[in-house]
Amino acid sequence: MKIARSITLIALVTLFASIALADVKLPSVINDNMVLQRNSKVTIWGWADAGEKVEVKGSWQWFFGTSTTADEDGKWSVKIKTPNAGGPHKLTVKGNNAIELKNILIGEVWVCSGQSNMQWKLAHSADPEKNIAEAKYPNIRFFYVPRKIADTPQEDCDAKWTDCTPETATNFSAVAYYFGRELHKELNVPVGLIHTSWGGTVAEAWTRREILEGNKELKPIIDRFEEHKKKLPQSIKTWEEKVAKLKAEGKKVPRRMRKPRLRNHNSPSGLYNAMINPIIPFGIKGAIWYQGESNVSRAYQYRTLFPTMITNWRDDWGIGDFPFYYVQIAPFNYRRGQQSQELREAQTLSLSTRNTGMAVISDIGNINDIHPKNKLDVGKRLALWALAKDYGKTGIVYSGPIYKSYKVEGDKIRISFDYTGSGLKTFDGKEVSHLTIAGPDKKFLPAKGVIEGNTLVVSSDAINKPVSVRFGWTNIDEPNLANNEGLPASCFRTDDWPGVTYNER
Repeated sequence: MKIARSITLIALVTLFASIALADVKLPSVINDNMVLQRNSKVTIWGWADAGEKVEVKGSWQWFFGTSTTADEDGKWSVKIKTPNAGGPHKLTVKGNNAIELKNILIGEVWVCSGQSNMQWKLAHSADPEKNIAEAKYPNIRFFYVPRKIADTPQEDCDAKWTDCTPETATNFSAVAYYFGRELHKELNVPVGLIHTSWGGTVAEAWTRREILEGNKELKPIIDRFEEHKKKLPQSIKTWEEKVAKLKAEGKKVPRRMRKPRLRNHNSPSGLYNAMINPIIPFGIKGAIWYQGESNVSRAYQYRTLFPTMITNWRDDWGIGDFPFYYVQIAPFNYRRGQQSQELREAQTLSLSTRNTGMAVISDIGNINDIHPKNKLDVGKRLALWALAKDYGKTGIVYSGPIYKSYKVEGDKIRISFDYTGSGLKTFDGKEVSHLTIAGPDKKFLPAKGVIEGNTLVVSSDAINKPVSVRFGWTNIDEPNLANNEGLPASCFRTDDWPGVTYNER
């Protein structure tokens, strides 16, 4: 009996000792092969026992690291200074145990997010064999957040940092890869790309629930979800009855007849919880975004939703108004009743949000394919914004013409633009295409546009008193106006008359 009690006592002591000395743990985004944002204070965080002392030290720090104590929930975080670009470095985290992270680079870190055109693989983009074979950049690192949905904000995800090789680049985001490659070549520094995207998703899925609930323009999104939740039990019951009937009749249940569920990848906040929150507050320079196609039917609401999402991310990261550059969706033959030009307009209006930029791609889309294969120029155009605005590259024209203002001059309307570069032109040397003009009756007719300096003078022989001009204002318009640097003009209209999606919430 004494021996048994001794064994039991030893076992209990060992158990309590193991509990008392739990290992320090780190999120997956803080690991071997990562890139840390250069010349900044980056956050390193993780979990330990409540009250456990944790010290973090980078190999670039000469003497002492930075220490803290885990809070009552076992969470801890510190900020450490990073040096100029370079590496490889090591990072040591010590608590009751020690973790040594290796092969760390210091450079530029960008989050790359959105829906399918951001998710689109390098393997599926134009000229894949050549570009995959050339993807040998050990100083470009990838972190690919897995696609998951969650009801509440998650603390971690199952992913790892990898070197850019033909093998890892094959299934990585083509837009993100080309963007990162351009920065790497131009700046000659390491680049870290955190890819977190999911095809066919709406912007509200990437936005925190409290933010949606607190905005009267966006609350209908939450209300619609809550109504779905109420109806779910009956929907499931109806589905089960249909399935039982089919089986009783000896019929096969169609694959499209899926069991109703509460959440999917478009549920409000589901992707923010599982695919954005786990990487906050990892130190980043900025974000690039390619999304909007799934919000076309609610384009007016996107005027509020998109800037709100940007602000949500910035507030939660807590590092100020970091650069946020995005792609204006390309022309595409959407189904009847949807007007993607209203979504493109909403994206253009979002440029009023501080420290944002927009890459226009109306010249490299495909009206019969919502996934244009040319991702190289998309990545390069996003990189132009970053190089000019964030990295001090001078002499760069980084945007095509964006509508600024108009002035009625008799029977003509003169249009002024921002970002005209060294002047306006048409890609094909022909007259400016896809222009319409309207009088007081609001009926639009084809119009002629004449380039005069950095302005465009628009008129029609059929209209004596013009009141509005529209340019590229259909789903499938691929207009030819650009600046001399070859960057296309964004679609625009001079009026603000309610459109098809005005009341859609």
